[in-house]
Amino acid sequence: MTQEYWKWPESNWTATDIDWKKAKTITAGVDIGSNSSQAVVMCDNQPFGYASLHNGPDYRASAQTAMEQALGKSGMKIKDVKYIVGTGWGSRNVTFAEKTIDEISCHAKGARFMYGPAVRTVVDLGAQTCKVIRLYSWDKVRDFQMNDKCADGMGRSIEVMADLMQVPIKEMGEKSLAVEKDPEPVSTTCYAFANTEAIGLLREGYSENQVLAAYLFAIAWRIHSTIGRIQPEKEIAFTGGLAKNPGIVKRIEKAMGMTALTSEYDPQLAGAIGAALLAEAMVEKA
Repeated sequence: MTQEYWKWPESNWTATDIDWKKAKTITAGVDIGSNSSQAVVMCDNQPFGYASLHNGPDYRASAQTAMEQALGKSGMKIKDVKYIVGTGWGSRNVTFAEKTIDEISCHAKGARFMYGPAVRTVVDLGAQTCKVIRLYSWDKVRDFQMNDKCADGMGRSIEVMADLMQVPIKEMGEKSLAVEKDPEPVSTTCYAFANTEAIGLLREGYSENQVLAAYLFAIAWRIHSTIGRIQPEKEIAFTGGLAKNPGIVKRIEKAMGMTALTSEYDPQLAGAIGAALLAEAMVEKA
């Protein structure tokens, strides 16, 4: 079987120390991205279960599977969840959701939960887009920016490069940092050009680590320019799948002269966590 270098490992977890039948309110958030789906279930605003999976060809089935895996073997069914919010690029496929809410609001809410109330700037690094969100101190979105070119510098281009170079995606970041000095970055205008240029560097005798450094340096620089448009404050949190790539995050930290906040949660779950928290707010309003 051919190895799929581009795939991050899937994950799921369900609490064993929470009796969901005693919870006052059970809510869930389901974030359907272009490449992956995340579902988070909360009991009284505390995480009860989650799942992060690669999408199949049927996005509705992916949403269903993510929810079922988040529930695990707890005995809870989707019908037992009081309120479900869908979000993300494919939110319309969460057919069992009571409401859909935009990604900006969900990632902002999720980042505050994951990284703490000090968060003022959230950078969501997804498969197709980079979204930079600036928050007020009272948990509301103040401003946001998005990358302005197709899928330039986003997770999908890195997935393609992982397969081209036959380097597991979860190893790319650390390998790119194992160089004495970053080489000149490859193209930052189009990921197709960047991929071609990076492969060309291999033919010129660059080592695998040097090629990865040139490639991820270009992506980090592109993201850094997007962040700069919004006048970010010091307390910055990265969310999304690309936030798990240290070759991106550490280069942005260096360029900005700061250190990103850390969390015990997988940054890819931020949108679904935020959606579940906003679902709780919907229940309280009812």
